[in-house]
Amino acid sequence: MNIGTNYYYRLLVPRPVVLVTTRDSQGNVNAAPFSFIMPVSVDPPLIAFAAAPKRHTLANIRETNEFVINIPSKDIVEKLWMCGKDFPKEVNEIEKAALTEKPSQMVMAPSIDECIAWIECMLEYDETIGDHVVIFGRVIGASVREELIKDENYLDIAKRPPLMHVGGKQFSVPAEIITIIEEAKKEEDT
Repeated sequence: MNIGTNYYYRLLVPRPVVLVTTRDSQGNVNAAPFSFIMPVSVDPPLIAFAAAPKRHTLANIRETNEFVINIPSKDIVEKLWMCGKDFPKEVNEIEKAALTEKPSQMVMAPSIDECIAWIECMLEYDETIGDHVVIFGRVIGASVREELIKDENYLDIAKRPPLMHVGGKQFSVPAEIITIIEEAKKEEDT
């Protein structure tokens, strides 16, 4: 079945969903959900997400050059949804959603305490591409709840799975972990 090119992204599901927090130059806090997000580079550490041009998030990042990517779990899905509502610029979505602000370690934008991990970023640059603006952030700090980290610094998604976005009001969490196990090569006798 052909679904048309306007809906191609609906085939790339589920996608990670995050809450991006910012603070404007007057101190107003904003939090908004995004699922068009991806790591871009390890060296230097860069992450990118796409925002609609009229979002408060984009304006705030351009004013202050910083933001936090908060990784939510399913525990706060309704609160995440509330943060996506169209509030006036001076309304703090974190407060409206009954979430808790906590100071970030490296930037002035707050983090959300109920989330499971936080990636603090400085704006590297942004670029208008199609109908969105892609924001490239340099990662200057990354932290996770200590009880949710396992060997080799992987997030233990079995303990508290991160929230994923299917589309619209539909979300999911990872249900199964598949590990590739390669057979060791047998040494040939010579």
